[in-house]
Amino acid sequence: MKSLPKAAALLERARGVTPGGVNSPVRAFRSVGGTPPYILRGAGSRLFDVDGNSYIDYVGSWGPLLFGHLFPPVVEALRGVLDVGTSFGAPTEREIILAEKIREAVPSMQMVRLVNSGTEATMSALRVARGFTGRDLTVKFEGCYHGHVDSLLVKAGSGIATLGIPDTAGVPAAFADTTIAVPYNSVEALEAVFKTHGDWIAAVIVEPVAGNMGCVPPAPGFLEAMRALCTKRAAVLIFDEVMTGFRLARGGAQELYGIRPDLTTIGKIVGGGLPIAAYGGRADIMAKVAPSGPIYQAGTLSGNPLAVSAGIAMLDEIASRGPALYAQLEARTAALCAGAPVGITVNRVGSMFTWFFTDQPVTDYESAKRSDAKRFGEFFHHMLEHGVYLAPSQFEAGFVGAAHSEADIAATADAAVGFFT
Repeated sequence: MKSLPKAAALLERARGVTPGGVNSPVRAFRSVGGTPPYILRGAGSRLFDVDGNSYIDYVGSWGPLLFGHLFPPVVEALRGVLDVGTSFGAPTEREIILAEKIREAVPSMQMVRLVNSGTEATMSALRVARGFTGRDLTVKFEGCYHGHVDSLLVKAGSGIATLGIPDTAGVPAAFADTTIAVPYNSVEALEAVFKTHGDWIAAVIVEPVAGNMGCVPPAPGFLEAMRALCTKRAAVLIFDEVMTGFRLARGGAQELYGIRPDLTTIGKIVGGGLPIAAYGGRADIMAKVAPSGPIYQAGTLSGNPLAVSAGIAMLDEIASRGPALYAQLEARTAALCAGAPVGITVNRVGSMFTWFFTDQPVTDYESAKRSDAKRFGEFFHHMLEHGVYLAPSQFEAGFVGAAHSEADIAATADAAVGFFT
């Protein structure tokens, strides 16, 4: 296991002022053991820590750094904002420009509201769905994580699965009771829920490609059946594309699979790595949001100039590179995953991937949990020793970006092969 003396000292210092020494739980390395590197800087596909180590980064701030660290157009956009001000709490033209660019790329988002995090986006989208339908129940899928919204911390995957903590600690039972969790990829379970509760279901929310139990693609017909059931029973279909938006295609998973949701939440890439997210969808639904309608949602820093300017630069670059960008990501991620040894299940969609330490297919939360997390932890530290930074959890997706070179991919594949030989 890599010796990180400066990081160890910083972690001990952090534990005196922050729960567990971290500001997001998985960063503590509890599931893989050891000391997390403390990052000094990033550049392109690389991270550099306080102990002098360099890593090929497949976390990429959990997805948004599609073009790597310190991407020049984003950096230049941020420098330009620093000359005019970082926050006004008042409208700016930049907000309009970013919303227009989002709508152009994701046509189902006819109207857009900018917020500050993916959690805020999903929380707001659910409130809008309940207000629009006049119903209270939400259907979600086991292993899908939609932020730390009270009512959605039910079989939520991600850090919940990684740490093995109760789904709803601190959440009143009345909140959890408004959420029905069914197995991912099970059309039969979804049909049964609608048969029993259809008149009370406000929304179905889903990661169209799950990324928070590891990468799990939708089975053929799964998203199509969901769309048909929501339409038939007048429930709002919400695609949580905080992770998949602009990563799997310019128009996200909904473009890739040809399914049009009623509402969409996006984040990660849309801010170029800065804290911003958005929700939006059908104009008749979004018209119910204050001040146009009675459903209240607000945020002082929503649409702040820094994050919005970074997002504009990011979406402009995605648009300018066109389909060639996604062809490159597809090819390099496929090359990375091609060398997986016998006994490992590899799930991949576009530039999202997970190596599951199981020899069985992973199609839902239950099959993901059968993975050998201990063995993954050993693999994780082997890769870290060889200069490869993966998510410190069996239950998270990895991300390939445009900054990853063919040499990066080859070095990573060699390191992985070394673990099994």
